[in-house]
Amino acid sequence: GQALRGEDLTVFGDGSQTRSFCYVDDQVEGIYRLLMSDYHLPVNIGNPDEITILQFAEEIIKLTGTDQKIIFKELPKDDPKQRQPDITRAKSILGWTPKVSRAEGLKITYDYFKSLPTEVLYQREHKDFDKYIR
Repeated sequence: GQALRGEDLTVFGDGSQTRSFCYVDDQVEGIYRLLMSDYHLPVNIGNPDEITILQFAEEIIKLTGTDQKIIFKELPKDDPKQRQPDITRAKSILGWTPKVSRAEGLKITYDYFKSLPTEVLYQREHKDFDKYIR
């Protein structure tokens, strides 16, 4: 939401913590395959392509073509340093791997949200929605 509204991007901590982002279509397909299988133990469904939060914020700024700044705030105490799924079981048991790259998924997602009316962007996320639509 911040990027679409032209606001500076918030990064908690120094941004060195990592995350892995999976495009929703891939996530749904993986979950569907698991539900349709006879396998009853946990299976990680996600994209193991890992990136730091700071790098991700920089990718967003590049994608949006803006001059937004990155604002650093205190890292929550319980924030994990790393999140990267091991999808070995998904590959071997379900024959599933994500197909959409992070860059492609981010672009598709950005284009979708950019196409929405401004009031929808504020309505769904922003605590001060009312003051922006008057």
